[in-house]
Amino acid sequence: MFRITKEFHFSASHQLTRLPPDHQCARLHGHNYVVEVELSAKELNKQGFVRDYHDLTAFKLYIDENFDHRHLNDVLGHEQVTAEYLAKHFYEWCKARLPETSAVRVSETPKTWAECRP
Repeated sequence: MFRITKEFHFSASHQLTRLPPDHQCARLHGHNYVVEVELSAKELNKQGFVRDYHDLTAFKLYIDENFDHRHLNDVLGHEQVTAEYLAKHFYEWCKARLPETSAVRVSETPKTWAECRP
């Protein structure tokens, strides 16, 4: 099995409204997000790739145009936009366009990651 990954970055705010009011994440706050997309294939294509990294340009544009410097609750119409929720959303977006998508990881801080790997 061959695997490749590419990393993307954006900054955004969110609020986790289902938490107790005294929880720090219940307040409006933001993160410098890191998103890592993983693509996998049993065999390489005729160019010797799992997939050309250039094919991920559409995902970069999707993030830049819809998520960067936005309020995620508004963008996704959801009150609980967790890193896990974002990982699932981005996985589904990528999988629909890039069948080789095998996982998406989202980080809100340098020490934490959430992953969607169905």
